[in-house]
Amino acid sequence: MNAQPVTADAQLAVDGRVATLTFNRDDVRNELTGTQLVDDICATVDWVNATPEIGALVITGAGKAFSAGGNIKDIRDRTGIFDGGPARIAEGYRHSIQRMTLAMYRVEVPVIAAVNGPGIGAGFDLACMCDIRLGTPATRFGETFINLGLIPGDGGAWFLQRLVGYQRAAELTFSGRIVDAGEALELGLLLEVVEADRLAARAAELAAAFAAKPHRALRMTKRLLQAAQRMQLGDLLDMSASFQANCHHTADHGRAMEAMLEKTEARFEGD
Repeated sequence: MNAQPVTADAQLAVDGRVATLTFNRDDVRNELTGTQLVDDICATVDWVNATPEIGALVITGAGKAFSAGGNIKDIRDRTGIFDGGPARIAEGYRHSIQRMTLAMYRVEVPVIAAVNGPGIGAGFDLACMCDIRLGTPATRFGETFINLGLIPGDGGAWFLQRLVGYQRAAELTFSGRIVDAGEALELGLLLEVVEADRLAARAAELAAAFAAKPHRALRMTKRLLQAAQRMQLGDLLDMSASFQANCHHTADHGRAMEAMLEKTEARFEGD
């Protein structure tokens, strides 16, 4: 396995084929723009993609919040990435928070957000960038940029409507209101709501179930799901045919077929 990256404001742990990245800046509610969490996320994604032994990634927060998003004081005082004129601020977004967006979109394995508390602004958008979201009764979401006279500068307008449809995404974004865990479940923003003391275990359980599948097929499936959002059907079918042909020639496919026919449990090795 490749050496794990050094993280500054998050803790990266591995259990079997599951990696867990835990934000460790509860002192600032795991904000993204006033910490090194964006760097930690990007480094983790690059490592996961280059490490075939990893089959799933869990992202969660330590403390009371999943992530409060941007640093409100920096926004008010126009410091950090918010310093300077429009051109400089635009560059700040491109080289900071938007790096996280592009990194999350290129993760090659299933990503589960274990949303332990509020995910607000960019914190909400980060959760939307994950494949699966699990929450607790304390989970809160808010696309709150409009309340500050801002727009979702991290790409949230692209992700949210793909989860809940244009009309609901428009209402949430135009109103900037906070959604509790119950409504988030109804809207499909959360897959499940569990008690706080079960969140980590449930995320690990689900991640391990995904990671146990044939390794190459799992990563190819993730790429297909992403490609399907932007490709015409004919192009996607061509891509699917190519991926499927490769899968037919993997040893893990043979193991899966044998296990199904023999009614035994397959053990996949990634070849």
